[in-house]
Amino acid sequence: MKRILITGKNGYIGTNLAAFLLRQPSLYAVETVSLRDRAPDAYDFHGADAIVHLAAIVHRKETQRNRALYDAVNRDLAIALAEKAKREGVKQFVFMSTMSVYGMDEGTVTKDTLPDPKTAYGRSKLEAERAIAALAEEDFTVTVLRAPVVFGPGAKGNPARLERLAKHLPFCPTYENRRTAVSIETLCGAIESALRTPRSCILFPQEPAPVSTCTLLERIQREQGKPVRKTKLLNPLIRMLRACTRVGKKAFGDLVYQDLTELALSDPYGEEAAR
Repeated sequence: MKRILITGKNGYIGTNLAAFLLRQPSLYAVETVSLRDRAPDAYDFHGADAIVHLAAIVHRKETQRNRALYDAVNRDLAIALAEKAKREGVKQFVFMSTMSVYGMDEGTVTKDTLPDPKTAYGRSKLEAERAIAALAEEDFTVTVLRAPVVFGPGAKGNPARLERLAKHLPFCPTYENRRTAVSIETLCGAIESALRTPRSCILFPQEPAPVSTCTLLERIQREQGKPVRKTKLLNPLIRMLRACTRVGKKAFGDLVYQDLTELALSDPYGEEAAR
């Protein structure tokens, strides 16, 4: 049985991952910890097989005042946690990163696309990635997941905004775009697979095919028990928003991982070929 520690005790992914792993009680003993009010040194990691680090500052409007908080939590805390885990004999460190390290609202991310974050969130995650990846050794596996938008019941961020929009929209647009996304169930499965077969690498959890924003809206309306009334009348407005605003690009632009499921840890920095 593997002892798994999950940070981000009350977070969306953390609570779902704990429940997912506990479906197999003969394989995993799971403990969730909060780093909100306690530093890593307050915990003893001896005896843990793996730490899945999910705690982070995310889904918060960035300002000049809070940018330092992203560095303190998403970068410095993550690095300190990984260093302590390695010192205390933890065999694997799983770090939740983000598609935001590429700094793109639209476009295609391939094995040759180098990170270029445009936000404090993306930058802090990339800097943490690099420092933690440097700790990897034969007896300390580092697994990084560059997750796209995560959707599912109760999801935060953009999916939560879509839920609110779906609740009030009398019609569902039919505008077609392509976004790489991952359901919470698929993401938890990817993390469990990484725990079952540890290896130092960067993983790109995602659904088998990109999804359309309007398809997600339709799915949410069905889950809400609303009748789905489709219309093309809103498509010109969506096209204008996409062309003229960043919000429109983020909501309705095309942003996909292309033929990208796994890279060696050095690959994102242009040193090796992808697998």
